[in-house]
Amino acid sequence: MGATSTSEIKVVGKSGQISLGKRYAGKTLELQRLDDGSLLLRAVAMVPESQLWTLEDPHRSKIARGLAWAAETEPEESDPDSLLKQKGRRRSRPRGRRK
Repeated sequence: MGATSTSEIKVVGKSGQISLGKRYAGKTLELQRLDDGSLLLRAVAMVPESQLWTLEDPHRSKIARGLAWAAETEPEESDPDSLLKQKGRRRSRPRGRRK
């Protein structure tokens, strides 16, 4: 993504609000007040605390590998009976996330 810069003049209303336009409707923005008096608005994405683990390694890289595998692998029909037989032969691994 190339950085593009545009400039607009906005007037703060009596209630202390400005309108950014419909493009930003519903978005979450970070307001940063700089030492020189400048204001910086930046669109941000919020991640629930319960999902923060997905952004940390090794989970992040495992998720990326899984998504890459899914993108390049054709789906195929499963045979539940053969899967159950395989489960009996393999060593059981714990499921879920370890803390």
